[in-house]
Amino acid sequence: MSDIAAARPFLKWAGGKRQLLPRILALVPPRVRTYVEPFLGGGAVFFALASQRRFERAVLGDVNGELINCYETVRDDVEDLIARLARLRNTPTAYYAIRRQQPERLEPAARAARVIYLNRCGFNGLYRVNSDGLFNVPFGRYARPKICDPERLRAASRALAGVELVRGDFKAVIGRRRLGPDDFVYLDPPYVPISKTASFTGYAGGFSMDDQERLARLLRRLAATGVPGLLSNSDCADTRRLYAGLVFESLPARRAINSVASRRGPVAELLVQPRPSAVPNGRACYGAAP
Repeated sequence: MSDIAAARPFLKWAGGKRQLLPRILALVPPRVRTYVEPFLGGGAVFFALASQRRFERAVLGDVNGELINCYETVRDDVEDLIARLARLRNTPTAYYAIRRQQPERLEPAARAARVIYLNRCGFNGLYRVNSDGLFNVPFGRYARPKICDPERLRAASRALAGVELVRGDFKAVIGRRRLGPDDFVYLDPPYVPISKTASFTGYAGGFSMDDQERLARLLRRLAATGVPGLLSNSDCADTRRLYAGLVFESLPARRAINSVASRRGPVAELLVQPRPSAVPNGRACYGAAP
């Protein structure tokens, strides 16, 4: 691989893993044959592993077609993307004109530039769509957002070279490869809501409790077949029920992306490993070998 040591996320994304990253990386084997991440989002874990050259190949996916197109463009056509972003300006008029664009009528590089621009200039870096699938985040009113970051985009492009990108459900993404004990799966789904008002509704296609149940069954199948992996989710009664009997640990994290400032404080998150626990309730102590 080319020099990818500088590879970092180029999008702000709800549920980003910057704070939990040291612990997550400690739970990934030193060498991985195929790394699979079906809920890509901002890709913090992928970029960290890529910068450390921890895997031979990677399969990344998401149900959000705009997100996958953006990653494909960064991988395959980064210079055109940089040129388009350099022409965009941070004004309310420009923002709402770009927000009104219909992405399906744009060519791939223009669609990708639209995603990055709205992510950088929209309120609090949110990606949110309404019931009709239309992006509806208001203008962010930042003084000087970095719309175009050429070196970060080029480093991300180098990290994505040769990576397989898939638009689809988590089961379809994982099913792209026959996985075994030398591979690793990281699952970072939309979190189980910790209250009736806490659910993140911007995830393309939604993610219901039935989907959470399907994901828990998949994690148990990984455990049964010896495929290493890790899942992150909110620490609440529902997730502890879903993953009872597997190894998990609770960690504090601060959520920076929320439309309500009072909800951006510390919250507890679970890291779950697809293997049976040696203790009855599945818990492992933070900092201890799980």
